Amino acid sequence: MAYRALTEQEAVQYVKELPGLFSEGADLSSREIGDGNLNLVFDIREEATGKSVIVKQALPYARVVGESWPLTLDRARIESEALQIQYKRVPELVPQVYHFDQELALTVMENVGDHIIMRKGLIEGNRYPLFAKQIGKFLAHTLFYTSDLGSHPYEKKALVGRFINPELCKITEDLVFTDPYENAPTNNFNPLIQREVEAIWQNKPLKLEIAKLKYDFLTRAEALLHGDLHTGSIFVTKTSLKVIDPEFAYYGPLGFDIGAVIANLLLNYAGQHGLQADPGERESYREYLLETVEDVWNEFVSQFVQLWHKQAKERSAHVEGLWESYVNRLIQDTAGYAGCKILRRVIGLAGVADLNEIADEQTRAEAERLALAIGEALILQRTKIGESTDITDLVRSVTAKFYQEAATV
Repeated sequence: MAYRALTEQEAVQYVKELPGLFSEGADLSSREIGDGNLNLVFDIREEATGKSVIVKQALPYARVVGESWPLTLDRARIESEALQIQYKRVPELVPQVYHFDQELALTVMENVGDHIIMRKGLIEGNRYPLFAKQIGKFLAHTLFYTSDLGSHPYEKKALVGRFINPELCKITEDLVFTDPYENAPTNNFNPLIQREVEAIWQNKPLKLEIAKLKYDFLTRAEALLHGDLHTGSIFVTKTSLKVIDPEFAYYGPLGFDIGAVIANLLLNYAGQHGLQADPGERESYREYLLETVEDVWNEFVSQFVQLWHKQAKERSAHVEGLWESYVNRLIQDTAGYAGCKILRRVIGLAGVADLNEIADEQTRAEAERLALAIGEALILQRTKIGESTDITDLVRSVTAKFYQEAATV
């Protein structure tokens, strides 16, 4: 079947023709629920039994811009294959893929609609006690087993070829590492922070460090990254977690995925300036977020190093001192990439609701200034970071300075 974007009715008919999903003659309904930038997403449901699946179809352009921004349909294959690789390692943390159609760029997968988008939950002030352990496991297992440490060298090199993903990588290269740091037409920021943004454009030491991080992203094929691991790609309940949307999957530096998780926790941290009016509640929730940052890193390292000692296939991995050196470099990478992710969400295309939902423009600008200060500090001071508490101490220090300076204006 030649490619075409499906309607809701066509999505229902497509699913009906797949064996093993629904009983013959099932009465199915369809609802298009996609709120992302790149795809159609259909919730196909049998009301009589409550059974449902998701049909996700890639569009040949970015919805956020329109047909003037064409995109490869091969990203649907990338996403489907990445989900299957991740499901093999952590099946409880990833939706199951039931079917993939190359020509229609379409995946049929498990519906995780009983979960909520984590970003929404954080904005509402919810706490997720198992999140750090769960995302730490996801990161440790998916990154370790696709790296030279945990996979056969032939297998790993073959996967590097299957996940080159040049078009979506170019989006990351531009929107995360390039456009926000110059006067690019894709930028979309609050006019009230124009002065701070222009200062970043003129900050040569900062731009040098970002260029180094970009170069590593371009050249270090360490493991299969999710590639876009923000809190909008994580679905949660109090006890369960599902990671979705790995269409940006690519072989790159491990710290990029870990940094993305931490960046989004810290974007919500900055957003608390306008999301939570009560000072006591705001401080309490910010401390929860910082504890979660520490726990995410610590859980990841604990599980990753256990896998290293027990499962590493690469013989040189067991050279004394290597894992400590590796982890020390990795936390610095993580901090740097977290900083880039924060800056890009404030300045560049596709901001985050953690900041954008602050109704008062002046208050939102203040939260955005705090986010920029945190992002800059993580990038410029990353070589001083050796523990997760160094990250959170730095955030507290930047925050204290921010409010002290605000009080003197």
